[in-house]
Amino acid sequence: MNIDIKYIKNHDKCCNIKEKNKVTYITFPKLEKYSDDLIHGFSTRLGGVSKEHLSAMNLSFTRGDDPDNVMENHRRFAAALGYDEKRLVFSDQVHKTEFHKVTEEDVGKGIVRESDIKEIDGLVTDVRNVPIITFYADCVPLMFYDPVHHVIAMAHSGWKGTVGRIGEKMVSYMGSEYGSKPSDVICVIAPSICQDCYEVSEDVAEQFIEMFGLKEELLYKKPDGKYQLNLHKACEMILLDAGVLREHIDITDICTCCNPEFLFSHRASHGMRGNNAAVMMIR
Repeated sequence: MNIDIKYIKNHDKCCNIKEKNKVTYITFPKLEKYSDDLIHGFSTRLGGVSKEHLSAMNLSFTRGDDPDNVMENHRRFAAALGYDEKRLVFSDQVHKTEFHKVTEEDVGKGIVRESDIKEIDGLVTDVRNVPIITFYADCVPLMFYDPVHHVIAMAHSGWKGTVGRIGEKMVSYMGSEYGSKPSDVICVIAPSICQDCYEVSEDVAEQFIEMFGLKEELLYKKPDGKYQLNLHKACEMILLDAGVLREHIDITDICTCCNPEFLFSHRASHGMRGNNAAVMMIR
C-alpha cells in the first residue's frame, strides 16, 4: 500500500489497517479481542477490479458498476476476511431508524437473490455463519457486538439517523430482542467524515443544538453562517446515553473525506464514487 493516510488530529489510534491477498481492509481493536467468535472488517478502495471513479473495491450494485466486477470484489473481500460472500445479507439504507432481525432465511438476500429487506438502516442477528453487510461513503458506520449473548449488529448513521438516535435505538433493540445489556455491548464508530470536512446548514445544526446544546466539540459556527458538525462525537454521546461504557467504544481516527484515494467519499468525489462496506459475522 503506497497511500499516505491522513489521520484525524489529536486522536487516539483506533483503526488497524491490514492486507491479505492484496486486499486492504480495516479492523478495530475492541472487536479484535473477540476474533475467536467474530469476523469483522471495513473495506477500503484497494484490492478490487472496478474501474475509473469506482476503482477498485466498490462493493455496491447501486453505483452503476459492472455487476461482474462487484461480485468479484465481494469474492475477494470475503476471502480476505474469511466468510462466504454468497451468504451475505444486505441492508437497504434510506436514512431511517428501522431494523431487521436477520435469520437463516435471509441468507443471500441482496447478492445472489432479490431482497425483501426494504427501508432498513440496521441489521442484527445471533445466527452463526450469516455475514451481514452495510454500505457507506461518508455516513457513520456503527458496529455492535454483545459477547455475552453473541449478538452482532450494524447501523447506518448519517445526520438524519444520528438525530434519530439510531445508535441508542439499536442498543435498545438488542436488549428487547436478545436480552443484551448496554454495559456488555462493544461498539465501533467506523471510518466516516470528520468535523473539519463536514459542513452543514443552519437547519441541520439547529436539530443537533436542540438535542445536545451548542458544544464546540460537537458543532461550531463559522463566519458565513454554516456549521461544522462532528458526527463521531454525536454518535459517541448517544451511545453513552444508551448505557454503553466509554471503555467499550472505539472511535475512528480515519476520515473518509480526508482520504479519498483510500476510502470512497461522497463529498470529496462530488458523488462520483463507489461504496465502502462494513461486514460482521458470528463464527
